[in-house]
Amino acid sequence: MAIAYYAEETELPAIFQEKVTGWIKEVAATYGKRTGDISYIFCSDEKILEVNRQYLQHDYYTDIITFDYTTGDKISGDLFISLDTVRTNAEKFQTDYNEELHRTIIHGILHLCGINDKGPGEREIMEACENRALAMLPEECR
Repeated sequence: MAIAYYAEETELPAIFQEKVTGWIKEVAATYGKRTGDISYIFCSDEKILEVNRQYLQHDYYTDIITFDYTTGDKISGDLFISLDTVRTNAEKFQTDYNEELHRTIIHGILHLCGINDKGPGEREIMEACENRALAMLPEECR
């Protein structure tokens, strides 16, 4: 059972992988979950658009696509993150790129923990959960 980080059509972002892995496990535990196999695939806008079209039949760019393979209380999945869109969102929301990247990283984990953001009122719940998780992020990762 591992959390792994890969890059496709881009460079791996400069994150403290060991610390981020510990943080992910800690956040998951607050939801009564443990981590199984989780793969982060950092990619370009073009790659995430290709994935979105191929697997979800969506024709738009997004910051993250989460494929959920969770069983019981063990969260597992493949998480595609477009670093291009993370950068665009950081500019759009006038936030630090590093903070937006970690928000996106944990957003996928929160989905695996069962938190949604598409229905009425769910986006606000997701944002509150993201903010609580970001407050748990080790200082050196900020």
